[in-house]
This record gives sequence, structure tokens and C-alpha cells, in this order.
Amino acid sequence: MLNLLKMKKLTTYAMAAFLMLSIMPIQLSALPGTPPATTTTTIPVESAQVQVLTARLNEIKELDRSTMSSAEKKALRKEVRSIKKELKEQASGGVYLSVGAILIIILLLVLLL
Repeated sequence: MLNLLKMKKLTTYAMAAFLMLSIMPIQLSALPGTPPATTTTTIPVESAQVQVLTARLNEIKELDRSTMSSAEKKALRKEVRSIKKELKEQASGGVYLSVGAILIIILLLVLLL
């Protein structure tokens, strides 16, 4: 039983060492005389809806709020929050992973490999 546990530990360490040593030469394979690859970044063109929303935010900022009632001010605050939320949703467009999801993925990779 004890030999079986030692064997499992040994295979785990051997696999980890193999992975570390197999990844390292890939990074060192670049030739020193070759120029680095250039990447071009594109600035995303704002959609018409984004322009409309930002124009509305600017209109709200320029309003004179001193003559408004508290209910109107509250409605404006809600509108500003909803506009900012829409702008964030349109700007992000990415996939977010929680820490728990990342840990589960790492554990699955370790167990399967």
C-alpha cells in the first residue's frame, strides 16, 4: 500500500517535471536576429446607439437641476444609472471567470493530465 502511494507521487512529480521541461524550449526557440512581430490595434468605432447615449448623458449634465423637484431629480438619476449600465455592457463584451471557476478548471486539468 505504501509503495502504491509513493508510485503515485513519483508519477505526479515526473509529469510535472516533463510539462515544465517541455514548455521551456518553446519559449527559447526564437532567433535573436529576427525582428519581433508587430501587432496592430484597432480602435472600435462607436455605434450609433453609444453616441446617442453619450449625447443624452451630456444633455443631463447640462440641465439646470435647481428648479427641478426631488421626483424629477430621482428620475434623472435612475436614467443616468441605466444609461451608464448599458454603456458598460456594450463596452465590455468579454467573458469573465470567477476565482472559483478558475480553481475548478485548474483542478480538472491537474486531475485529467
